[in-house]
Amino acid sequence: MLYLRLVRGYRMADFGRWLLTATAAAAVAALLLRALGHALGEPSGASVERLLWCLPPLAAVGWFAAVAARALPTARPERITGLTAAGAGPGSIRTMIAGETALACALGSGLTLLAFLILRNDIAGASLAPAVGLGLPLPIAAPVTLLLLVPLVAGASAAAAVPLTDALPGHPELPHRPDFGALRLALPAGLVPIGLTLELYGLRPGAAQDGRPVALPAGLGTTNTAALVGWAFAALGLALLTAPLLAWGGRLLALGRPTPLRLLAARGLTAEAPRLGAPLAVLALSLAAGLAAVRYWVRRPGTVEVVPAVEAALIVGCAVAAVLIRAAQIRNSRRGVTAVLLRLGAAPRLLLGAAVLRTAAAGTVLLVTGGLTAALAAGALR
Repeated sequence: MLYLRLVRGYRMADFGRWLLTATAAAAVAALLLRALGHALGEPSGASVERLLWCLPPLAAVGWFAAVAARALPTARPERITGLTAAGAGPGSIRTMIAGETALACALGSGLTLLAFLILRNDIAGASLAPAVGLGLPLPIAAPVTLLLLVPLVAGASAAAAVPLTDALPGHPELPHRPDFGALRLALPAGLVPIGLTLELYGLRPGAAQDGRPVALPAGLGTTNTAALVGWAFAALGLALLTAPLLAWGGRLLALGRPTPLRLLAARGLTAEAPRLGAPLAVLALSLAAGLAAVRYWVRRPGTVEVVPAVEAALIVGCAVAAVLIRAAQIRNSRRGVTAVLLRLGAAPRLLLGAAVLRTAAAGTVLLVTGGLTAALAAGALR
């Protein structure tokens, strides 16, 4: 009953977030049920492999739920204030946010289960019959157990993402102070050259005869261990360098005698770098891996597999949605600063120009890190 009353106060953005969560959960549930349908008539080894393929999109949905839950207190402060006035404490508010996320995932998973059961009722065609286990007995505990994973993972991620202090009114999330010291930069700065060296060693002439080939999933052919490990190291290093590069880009905008436009954009980008770094890093990594896979499939017709392509699209969609939610969260947290600047006489055109300049600088960082990651991935898949 409480959640029904909360829905009455939903805005369009709240419904969009809720529907996105339910849709992503429905897609992951479809992948889990497909693995279950194949497992009914196949050996256990292939079934375990298909279930493992469901872990990346499940993790993407959990991460998206965490980002959305983190932004909720900032996006709807009046809602948190009303709940607090009604007697809800920080722990109760965190539980409500987690329950709302889990409820959306449960609805999406339930609709997928209903479609799965309908297809098993002699409706599925020859192409879908193996995916739903048509004609084979279905233990009812199996689909229920699998589908409980989605709301549990999303709800737990949402609960862990909302700090107790941020759930209270009057305690807005303050911008993080960028602190990228030498120790924090040593790991990613070391991973990138090490990974590049390993990949170049794995791609040297005659490496195919020296090393043991590693069969890649999703019809991506084979590579060797050195190239694969090198790409993983370099991609991880570039992902960890995204936030420092954003902060350095903000400082670069403020070099010399900056105009008010450059100064506002530089200060904003430097302050927002810690919060924007993680979503942009995940987006760059997922886009780079996806583009490298598409390039390989295009150059070799007939190697593409539908399920990995769907999973890649789901992961990229969750990453894009998480970036948009984080950008909206940052915008909401800057409302007070924007109002003060307008009262001091700043022109709205100046604030808009600073936002455009910040976006252009962040996009440049995304192109650099994502482009390098995609180029290294394409080299490993050569």
